[in-house]
Amino acid sequence: MLVRIVKMSFKSDKVDNFLIIFNDNKEKIRNTNGCNFLELYRDKTDQNIFFTYSHWDTEQNLENYRNSNLFKNIWEKTKILFNDRPEAWSVDKVVSIE
Repeated sequence: MLVRIVKMSFKSDKVDNFLIIFNDNKEKIRNTNGCNFLELYRDKTDQNIFFTYSHWDTEQNLENYRNSNLFKNIWEKTKILFNDRPEAWSVDKVVSIE
C-alpha cells in the first residue's frame, strides 16, 4: 500500500472554490481503481492550507489516476487557485494503531 500526502496552499479568496471542486470530485477520486481511502484536512493555524491523504494499492494505481482525464480536469481548475507551490509525498505506512 502507498500513502499519498499532498499539501496545498490557496489564495484566501479561492478557498471556497477549492472546496467546491473537491466536494464535486471526492467520490470519483475515491472510486478510482486502486484508491482505498481519501481524506481532506485543513490546517488549524492557516485556514488557506489543506492536505489530502489517500491510500493506494500500488504506485501504478496512483500514476494511472495522475494520468487520467479526471485528474487533469481537477488539476486544471485547482492549480490557478494556489498561492504557493503544492508539495506531495508518497510514503509507506510503517505502523498504525487504532
